[in-house]
Amino acid sequence: MSAGSVINTAVLGVSFIGFVVLAILGFSSTGTAAPETAQTGRKKSGRAVPAPRRASRPRKRDRVTLLPADATVTFAAERQEAGIDEVFKALDHDLVGLVPVKNKVQEVAALLLVDRARQRFGLAAPRPNLHMCFTGPPGTGKTTVALRMADLLHRLGYLEQGQLVHAMRNDLVGEYIGQTAPKTKRVLDRAMGGVLFIDEAYYLYRDTDSKDYGQEAIDILLQVMENDRDKLVVILAGYKDRMDGFFSSNPGMSSRIAHHLDFAAYELDELSAIGQLMLERSCYYLSEEAEAALRDYLTGQMDKPRFANARSVRNELERARLRHAHRLASDLHRHWTRDDLMRLEPADILTDSADEPLQHSRL
Repeated sequence: MSAGSVINTAVLGVSFIGFVVLAILGFSSTGTAAPETAQTGRKKSGRAVPAPRRASRPRKRDRVTLLPADATVTFAAERQEAGIDEVFKALDHDLVGLVPVKNKVQEVAALLLVDRARQRFGLAAPRPNLHMCFTGPPGTGKTTVALRMADLLHRLGYLEQGQLVHAMRNDLVGEYIGQTAPKTKRVLDRAMGGVLFIDEAYYLYRDTDSKDYGQEAIDILLQVMENDRDKLVVILAGYKDRMDGFFSSNPGMSSRIAHHLDFAAYELDELSAIGQLMLERSCYYLSEEAEAALRDYLTGQMDKPRFANARSVRNELERARLRHAHRLASDLHRHWTRDDLMRLEPADILTDSADEPLQHSRL
């Protein structure tokens, strides 16, 4: 055999061994993704490797870049950076009146803006207590304000997510032993990073029932409100007199509430304005006579025990739309205009007399 043949044979043998080694290494590594692949979720061998769940985004106040001692700040710039003016515009758009409530929300926002500015200068201070109590009759905007408050706290960096979880007694308290703690903890888990809004919170406590498990839910809430107040804001809501009784029976809960907002019942002009706003959003409007009829109806309803302010206005306008639709659709051959389809008349407004059933339709 010539020298050239020997060399060629050796080269081929080395190449073959190299391919075998690479094949063995590749086979042994197919069960384990490289670190880069696991982090980025890139494809490997024709399939996607899921990336690990990202860590929670740090709150703005946890990512503060310290300013030098001689720097200055303006709160116009702070408000613009946080985008909270959008929240107040939405609050004004959503709710008529409630000036004291809106002023209180502005005060809370000012406290947090100043706290955030202090953080930027390295001025350490305990996190403000943000647990709240909303008191007032139904239909006065408590849930709406809670939604806006959750958004505000999220934009300012005091809540990780800013969601609102609405709960009542049945969501927290079980009927039998061992049910309450899991139910309460499930609700708290969903609310973490946002606001837990507990409506009619006084129903959690029943002092007349020795076998009631509401106190267990209250004890869990108290612990979480204290230990996790940097992760969760709790808002309790209900009638003022009943909430006062609830706090008297649970002084530990009262001591954890820093902000009390009282939602007063609406006046007639405010209720009328709320009705106009609701109709505008649905492309309806009241004729002058229908507006007078609506005010007369509301005047007769406002002192009744089941009157629910804006909620009652909404319900009556829904009924008015029903009557309006029936009135128009029953006249099959009349030519109705665009304005006819938008305008509500006195016949569409419920009077003080009982609501008579609609006549049988000819449709």
